[in-house]
Amino acid sequence: MALADNLRESARDELRALRDQVNQLMEERVTPALNDGYKRADAATRRARAYTEDQAEAVAGRVRDQPLIAISVAALVGFLFGRFSK
Repeated sequence: MALADNLRESARDELRALRDQVNQLMEERVTPALNDGYKRADAATRRARAYTEDQAEAVAGRVRDQPLIAISVAALVGFLFGRFSK
């Protein structure tokens, strides 16, 4: 029985050591990498949102400046879409 108890205790000690190593790796490597990825994705999202808003404002400005051209382009696109969708 003493041998089985020693083996069991040895296995528990090894599992504790492995768990500690995994936790240390998570804290030192994985968590910072995930945080960096999150920050990069957040920055890219903010840039894309700003770009999209700028472009929408630019198009709206062009439509206000040249409404007849905007209506003509919309009519042409509608006509072509209707023509090719048959």
